[in-house]
Amino acid sequence: MAYTKDDFKQLVTDIQSQSWYKNPIGFGIARVDRGQLNKEKILQATFPIVNWEENFGSAAILLNALKESGIEIDTSKSELVCEINDKFLEKCIESFRPYIPEAKGDEHKNVQVISTLASLPIDSGLTSENFKVVFLFEDEAPQSAETVYLKLYALSLGKAKLRSLNLDGAFGKLENCAWIGNQPVELDWLRQNEITLKLSGKYPTIDMIDKFPRFLGHVIPADNTRILETSKVRFGAQLAAGTTVMPGASYINFNAGTEGAVMVEGRISSSAKVGAGSDVGGGASILGVLSGTDGVPVTIGENTLLGANSCTGTAIGDGCILDAGVTILPGTKISLSEKAVEQLKEINPNKEIKTVMKGMDFQGVNGVHFRVNSTTGQTVAMRSTREVKLNKDLH
Repeated sequence: MAYTKDDFKQLVTDIQSQSWYKNPIGFGIARVDRGQLNKEKILQATFPIVNWEENFGSAAILLNALKESGIEIDTSKSELVCEINDKFLEKCIESFRPYIPEAKGDEHKNVQVISTLASLPIDSGLTSENFKVVFLFEDEAPQSAETVYLKLYALSLGKAKLRSLNLDGAFGKLENCAWIGNQPVELDWLRQNEITLKLSGKYPTIDMIDKFPRFLGHVIPADNTRILETSKVRFGAQLAAGTTVMPGASYINFNAGTEGAVMVEGRISSSAKVGAGSDVGGGASILGVLSGTDGVPVTIGENTLLGANSCTGTAIGDGCILDAGVTILPGTKISLSEKAVEQLKEINPNKEIKTVMKGMDFQGVNGVHFRVNSTTGQTVAMRSTREVKLNKDLH
């Protein structure tokens, strides 16, 4: 038991010095939603706090509490997912005791989680099977729904960089559910109870059928970030402060997003990211790795405009413009005049600029204006003379 903060620090040092201990990449305690028919199915994991490469003292306390409550701990595996029990909570409370009086607001959030769990009223209807403690020790393909959610949280909270985490097989670890608000429901349960629900007038209004919940079901964005329609951002997307996502044709998929204030009126597909100050115009589409990008994730530079209904499957640099309706794929042949070549060489001295290039050749090339010659139908590129600026009042 720790009576003082010095006691706590010594306890953490003692735990971390033991041979079984290993600092996790990420960890947290989640409330889980289980299947209505199959309780072994984890439909959703909600983490009030996600620790990512931080708070290793709290990690040591939680792992040690699991160990002392009789749960076998193996930190040599990539992940550890355990149900919590009363003994675990008791050991955590004993260790966190010096910090409990000052745990409020932004202070000691892991202590707040433990204190809240320990004080849940008996009539809450929640039991230990409603909560899991989750640790990630290596960034390997996730083995459970709980660690998929932990990684999606890390992305959406900006604790992990876009495209930095191993999400191989993540879809296979999640259940396809009917979502009623934030509540996931097994489709088999709906089928089994369809007659009763419909005759009694209790058949629910289903918002969507998907394996992923919506971003706003789990994440509170920055104050100056706007999402005008909840269905437009999928959980696992990452939105930098100042991003505006308009309704209509906009959409941001998981493991995709923005790196600064961006106007989004088009589609940012999985693994694509957009630089600060850029504008993804109405109906514009940035392709994902499975749809015309040669498997290479697309990056859009800063202060770049993708015109309405344009499409890009290759990287575009800073200060570029893609005219409305223009499509640039890795293999698209693009013509440049001798004047355009010289002007672009002047601002891109380390890039090879030629009179005929492919879309993939423009990676890292800044200040390009892509257009279609209305007479010949040929895609052309020239030096952009227009500065792309977002309305500061809107971002």
